[in-house]
Amino acid sequence: MHPLTELIRNDMKPALGVTEPGAIAFAVSTAASYLTGDIREVTLRMNSGMYKNAFTCGIPNSSHYGNLYSAALGVVAGKPELGLESLRDVTEEDNRKAENLVAQNRVHAEMSEISSRIHIEATVQTESGTATVKIRDSHTNILWVEVNGEVVFGQKEGCRAEAPEAPEETEGEAVPLIHRYTLREMLEYVETVPAEEIAFIRDAFAMNMELFQKGMDSDRTPYLHYLLEANGDALFSENESATASLLCNGAIESRVIGLDAPAMSITGSGAHGIIATMPLYGVAKIRGLSETELCRATALSYLICMYIKEYSGRLSAFCGCAIAAGSGMACGLVFMNGGGVSEMDKCLRNMASSITGMICDGGNHGCAMKGIAACDAAFRSADLAMAGISIEDIHGINGKTPEETMRNMGRIASPGMVGTEKTIVEIMSEK
Repeated sequence: MHPLTELIRNDMKPALGVTEPGAIAFAVSTAASYLTGDIREVTLRMNSGMYKNAFTCGIPNSSHYGNLYSAALGVVAGKPELGLESLRDVTEEDNRKAENLVAQNRVHAEMSEISSRIHIEATVQTESGTATVKIRDSHTNILWVEVNGEVVFGQKEGCRAEAPEAPEETEGEAVPLIHRYTLREMLEYVETVPAEEIAFIRDAFAMNMELFQKGMDSDRTPYLHYLLEANGDALFSENESATASLLCNGAIESRVIGLDAPAMSITGSGAHGIIATMPLYGVAKIRGLSETELCRATALSYLICMYIKEYSGRLSAFCGCAIAAGSGMACGLVFMNGGGVSEMDKCLRNMASSITGMICDGGNHGCAMKGIAACDAAFRSADLAMAGISIEDIHGINGKTPEETMRNMGRIASPGMVGTEKTIVEIMSEK
């Protein structure tokens, strides 16, 4: 199996609701699994990205939002063996128990650091004792578990509560796998990898469409129903961009309000996974393209998203959904249109010069609006690139190569927007 195939396969994961509430519930429920007896207190310490992204985020199987209720439901009903879907089986009785915990001020959440690097430290105290779970770098990557002062999993030595922003790559440091490839090499892989090797990508379309259908049946998805009407009340019309925006942002809206169906995530985010796949799925259905052609375009979309995210960090002050996943999807459109590296280079420069800098103010209903902007920019950037039109590399943050452009896009987030992240969190906390 090609290393890039393994990279994609390992990164694709189902995520129920927005990833951050799922990660909080996973951390808390893991800690609780080591204890017995009534819950006395739950305490969360998180990096700014985690704290912000879950701040007003919808929770699956609940009418509640945010960090406190994610933690409360995690300790009451979370199933850690389900990973990011740990809240899959929440009941109304569980919601009532979580409400009581929050009302009694037994659940606390605080920000530990301004950082794009994922950090969750969840402590649960019950009648039987105390357990703490430390997660770092990805949403389910447990570094250690401590129960009543004894480390029962992992190793605490060398683990710092504070962490630097994503460092510059220097000689002697490990280079992320994705950064060892140029855009040309990624395209060569996409064009030549055996179809059966990437057939698993089809699972993303099926899962994300099920989530979209949940939104179709809900009266809590006004953006979806507006976009449906704008598309002639059809799921698939002759208007590719309108169809793409409907499928993409209908699924995103369904996810951020907490409807009970998972999205297929990429780079740790369901919304990234949706933007990277659903517009391409819509175009493929309209044009009658084969599943293999669609999977090849989506593989490219995923890889470019990963390339940018390795620079920006998984959780940052800019909207990686629109910028990283949107840029990947735009290059997937160029691929479907028969374009090559030159056109993709132009497309990336158009994306870099337009929506880079769009802020992330958490996983919330606003993600649907950001997704609409990303779809519009991607289709326009791809069309312009196919016509040979782009912002030249001498302008703005564009690079002389597509790799430089993608690197610069990521650098805008980290370290570029650390101060922005602090201001966003301050504004949200004041509310």
